[in-house]
Amino acid sequence: MKTTKIKITELENILHHLNCRLKLHTLYTWIGVPSLFKPDFIYKGYESILNLKTIEEVSEIKEEKKRICIKHGLIDHYLQYQLMPYEAEMRTWMAGAAAHVDGKKIYLREIIPYCQKHSTYLQRRALQKEVSALCKFLRPFVYNYWTMLLELIKEFGFKDYLEYCSQKKGLNYTSFYQKILSILRITDNFYYPLMQQWVKKRYGIPLEGLTRFDAINLLGMQEFDHFAPKDGINIFFGFLKRWGIDVTELYGLYLDVGFNARKSAQAMSFMVQIPEEIYVVIRPAGGWIDLETIAHELGHGVSAAFTDPDLPLEDRDLATNYILSESFAFLMQNIVLSIPFLTQILRLDKQVAEELYFYKVLKDLSIFRRYAAKFLTEYKMFSCGDISDGSIYSEYMTRYTGFYYQPESHLFDLVPEFYCLDYLIAWITEAIFERYLCQKYGFDWMLKKEAADEIKSWWSQGNKYSVFEFLKANNIGKLSIKPILERWENVLCRG
Repeated sequence: MKTTKIKITELENILHHLNCRLKLHTLYTWIGVPSLFKPDFIYKGYESILNLKTIEEVSEIKEEKKRICIKHGLIDHYLQYQLMPYEAEMRTWMAGAAAHVDGKKIYLREIIPYCQKHSTYLQRRALQKEVSALCKFLRPFVYNYWTMLLELIKEFGFKDYLEYCSQKKGLNYTSFYQKILSILRITDNFYYPLMQQWVKKRYGIPLEGLTRFDAINLLGMQEFDHFAPKDGINIFFGFLKRWGIDVTELYGLYLDVGFNARKSAQAMSFMVQIPEEIYVVIRPAGGWIDLETIAHELGHGVSAAFTDPDLPLEDRDLATNYILSESFAFLMQNIVLSIPFLTQILRLDKQVAEELYFYKVLKDLSIFRRYAAKFLTEYKMFSCGDISDGSIYSEYMTRYTGFYYQPESHLFDLVPEFYCLDYLIAWITEAIFERYLCQKYGFDWMLKKEAADEIKSWWSQGNKYSVFEFLKANNIGKLSIKPILERWENVLCRG
């Protein structure tokens, strides 16, 4: 087969179709209803395309971006197709796994909301022991999945998982390892004293006596929920009308924001087809979590809905990384706990707003350090070719967050394709966006239509540029860690 222009178009359309099938299947699973597609039907009729020969011939495509998008799109589906039996086995066992705390059954998928809203310190101690036993039992199923994935990657000639992810996403992981490590070292001096103060105030226990489950509870900011609006989601919808955006009427955007116990507790955006079919799903939990979550997911969803529909497929639906979308999501998320939003939209007292903003920034630094520690862990694990040992995970996560992490849970916290680094780069980029917007439109830029119009122009570019190219093309600047460090230092070290 020669990759003529017609064949290339056919491959793009096939990938687009398979993406739609897979995303819809995941969407239905997420909201807890029967899928339109049984897993073994998703690839029915496409077995002849998902093979090494087709993927090898794609290398003939001269246009680099198109070649990368098509090649890695095919590899993604080839891997998904081959791994289906292992994934099904893993998910079946994990779906029924539950911890038992004080006579209550807590499924693995419900651990985060349980820790955030419904647990005591002693219950989280009991949960840790239960989860430790569950992880040991489930470990073989997760390990088999990852082992098979790494074996399949070798079929494409990649030296290792690092090289595979680097070529797909265009990222130099070794270089970013050093950058992220430097951020951790710089923030060590003020992170630990401030976190120590917060946990002693909240629990009366030193940081050394707390675990990752306590971190989930603390960073949910439940102690401040009495300041949160009762209908935060609709308030944020109303705020977006200032930007000329009615999310309930926006073409291509479908919202599922009501409570349903069948839904996954984790909010998610599903870009089935950009810009004409985007779903935002959230299971409300109450408090500030809802506001931050809906703002983050709408950062994904609304930016996708504003994408220029005339862009080619590779600039809309066939992207190989989503760092830019995550940057927009963080930009929107950080609006809801900004001082202008708190004081002028929610009408909170300025002193209350400043306290909330302080703890929001401290929380963000803590979560940033968690993602950073995970990236360092994953980089080390995949560099040495041994993912079986959880000791590095426990050491790094405990060292850089201050909260104890169990070594036996490392495979359950493993994120494909170093997505933790995507989050970190996106957060760094969001700080660059905010600095740019503040300098151009003022501290309350989010309340000004001119700023919103410029952001909409950013969204319209879809996935045309990598995050690095986007900053340059829009005259925003270069990727730099300085803005995010300055934010942390200005807010957290002001005393």
